[in-house]
Amino acid sequence: MQESPSLADLKSVSPAFERYTTQTVLDGLWMRPQLSPRDRSIVTLSVLIARGQAVEMPFHFRLALDNAVKPAELSEMITHLAFYSGWANATAAAGMAKRIFDERHITENQLAPADVALLPLNEAGEKQRAQMVQENFGAVAPGVVQYTTDVLFRDLWLRPGLAPRDRSLVTVSALVANGQVAQITYHLNRAMDNGLTKEEASETLTQLAFYAGWPNVFSAMPVFKDVFSKRATSPQ
Repeated sequence: MQESPSLADLKSVSPAFERYTTQTVLDGLWMRPQLSPRDRSIVTLSVLIARGQAVEMPFHFRLALDNAVKPAELSEMITHLAFYSGWANATAAAGMAKRIFDERHITENQLAPADVALLPLNEAGEKQRAQMVQENFGAVAPGVVQYTTDVLFRDLWLRPGLAPRDRSLVTVSALVANGQVAQITYHLNRAMDNGLTKEEASETLTQLAFYAGWPNVFSAMPVFKDVFSKRATSPQ
């Protein structure tokens, strides 16, 4: 299994990069109290899976487990990101996770089964979402619209193995990481409706700056700013 280069390896190639990795990221960013270590692991792994960056996955799968992300939650993250970043990226992540699960003696009975009792559906909200998508895109790609309703919002999003708030955090992180700003408004609002606080959303951007890059975060910040502003002035 390909492992991340050690800090000594980094220093032998770029002493400055090793210093930033140690002092700024590991001893700085990851210690900030505005986001829990568990959430930082969820955000970071979402980036790595969404972008197919396998070299960092073994380290961060182990760190996520150490940070109290459950095996079943990691399993659900991979499943969720198959839809939001593509099947091949999820397949690659599953291969990496399998090796870490074997290493940690994690078995299938610790994972959510394929068929589960789904969480309750907000029928009114889903009807409104489905109607809007149908009106806008039903004539463009009826197959996509149908799968969006039947598989994503009436199945995937209702799986109980990942809390709705965490599922939203995974989605927003992947969207920012891949520069898909057009989808952020809906999903950031959904994340905050699902319990993500403004402070946590803000700090998610800080974590993402290091793992998805400053340009992707600066492209997303106007959208976050707009969502924060509108939520602050609208009745909740």
